[in-house]
Amino acid sequence: MKTNRKAAPSKLVARFDTLLLQVLTEDLKAYRAKQTSTRKAGQHLSAA
Repeated sequence: MKTNRKAAPSKLVARFDTLLLQVLTEDLKAYRAKQTSTRKAGQHLSAA
């Protein structure tokens, strides 16, 4: 007979926190990259 061990809630919370932080960091990097490219494009248009 197999026994399925459930992860301790604190381990689940720690894993969730780590994954959430990773996703938010990636989103922030993408947002900043988009904002930087948008500003550069705007500067090129205003300089012309």
